[in-house]
Amino acid sequence: MDAIYTFFLLGGGLMTLSILASRLSSLFGLPLLLIFLGLGMLAGEEGILGVEFDNYSMAFIIGHLALAMILLDGGLRTRLKTFRVAFRPALLLATFGVLVTSAIVGAIAMLIFDLTLIQGLLVGAIVGSTDAAAVFSMLRGHGVNLNERVGATLEIESGTNDPMAIFLTLMLIEVLRGDIGGIGETALFFATQFGIGLAVGIGGGWLSAKLLRFMDLAPGLYSMLALALGFSVFGLTSVLGGSGFLAIYLAGLMIGNQPGRHLSAILPVHDGLAWLSQIGLFLVLGLLVTPSQLWDVALPASLVALALIFVARPIAVFAIIRPFFKFRTREVLFIAWVGLRGAVPIVLAIFPLIGGVDNAFLYFNVAFAVVLMSLLVQGGSLAWVARWLKLEVPDGATPNRRGPLGILPENDFEMFVYEVENLDLDDVPIRLLRFPSGALISALFRQHAMLHPKGNTRLKIGDVLCVIGREEDIVALNRLFNGDARFKRERAFFGAFTLDASARMKDIAEAYGLTLGSGTPDMTLAEFMALRVGGHPVVGDDVDWHGIQWVVSEMNGNLITRVGLRLY
Repeated sequence: MDAIYTFFLLGGGLMTLSILASRLSSLFGLPLLLIFLGLGMLAGEEGILGVEFDNYSMAFIIGHLALAMILLDGGLRTRLKTFRVAFRPALLLATFGVLVTSAIVGAIAMLIFDLTLIQGLLVGAIVGSTDAAAVFSMLRGHGVNLNERVGATLEIESGTNDPMAIFLTLMLIEVLRGDIGGIGETALFFATQFGIGLAVGIGGGWLSAKLLRFMDLAPGLYSMLALALGFSVFGLTSVLGGSGFLAIYLAGLMIGNQPGRHLSAILPVHDGLAWLSQIGLFLVLGLLVTPSQLWDVALPASLVALALIFVARPIAVFAIIRPFFKFRTREVLFIAWVGLRGAVPIVLAIFPLIGGVDNAFLYFNVAFAVVLMSLLVQGGSLAWVARWLKLEVPDGATPNRRGPLGILPENDFEMFVYEVENLDLDDVPIRLLRFPSGALISALFRQHAMLHPKGNTRLKIGDVLCVIGREEDIVALNRLFNGDARFKRERAFFGAFTLDASARMKDIAEAYGLTLGSGTPDMTLAEFMALRVGGHPVVGDDVDWHGIQWVVSEMNGNLITRVGLRLY
């Protein structure tokens, strides 16, 4: 009985320390996942607490459970509209990119550790895929707002590249054990991993989304039902021989893109579950490693990690993206840099241990060292590199808080909370505000007292307003209440003023004294920008033309609606 209480004390204490230590991430820029791993190692058998944990089978199960929850949450938060700009490059990186990276790292590992070719390739396969937990955590936790093309490519790649890494790892383990089948059997295994994962993930996710939207449940049960359905999809896919990781990510994608009142109950809970999974997983993996064994391979493993970061990943990214897609050089450089490794390589490194492969502990320790180096070097510099490469897009002004009212199944009304910051609104009666049609102020708070707003109520700086409206009203409301203070960064990035993208180029050229080429005068500004950018334009794309930087500032789907003018 005392062991149970000790488990609760140890688990609760480590979780508490992990959450409190997250402040170090914001204060010193340390990657959160590195902190969680470090705490696990400190609590391990050679650390302060001396906890002995070497149950690789249990760690394997915990790893699958945690990664499934992380991928489900990642899918829930990925918007389908981002697939228009990132699906093809992300899919190629998730398949051929993993293959190229694994091959290069495998050849280098073979030379460094004096391994056979197959053994070296196994090292490459284990560390060849980017990690969803690391990528989602870094991109969303560092306050880095990347342009849509880059951010979507990284997230979709990390959510879909596990099947290739698992396929390569299992195939090479079978080769080492002498259990490999023929080429046909290997090809069938590859096809079933992706094919069944795609079919069950999309189909099961679509059915789950419809069920969640149809059911009338207590708010707390929606998130539990979504988790249960996601795990069911994961389990069914795995039983049928497909990739459960791919399937649960796609299931989350389908659920998260089905509008309805259920999402307001699901997303906050799953955000907490994803954090719980990341903390628990990295603590367990930290407990699992033996630092003295890790130290024995530290130098050669560090060379493998550096080769992965500076050679293999860049070669794979440039070879796949540059010839086929309209990415700018600095975007390709950043995608190559954010090849973050995390829990997936360590979990894959448990496969040789369970399978009884020779040198199994070498694979595990090398994978752990590569992950540590990746989180430290790449994760620790992510925000700085994004700013250096000028890939950040300023966050748009947003309400202080917002949330659906849960009245309508689609296009529901929301409550937007604003603090009046616009000096132009000071002492202005509410009846003179240029409100979007259909939006209204439901409550006004001044110095912690609630007032009943009327047409002749005069606003004061610092007033807090509760506004009921719809999502399409948010742009007008942001500009009304936030004023110039919140838009200073936007003006610096997009330019002092913007043009309607439907304007004709001949009119713009005449107004600004610019010279146009043949065929250009009859184009709209939107068509001109899309042609110069190439591919699918996104907010933040810029074109240098006549000593002016023309910057895409607003879009509606695939259509550019406004373009900013930024002088050098």
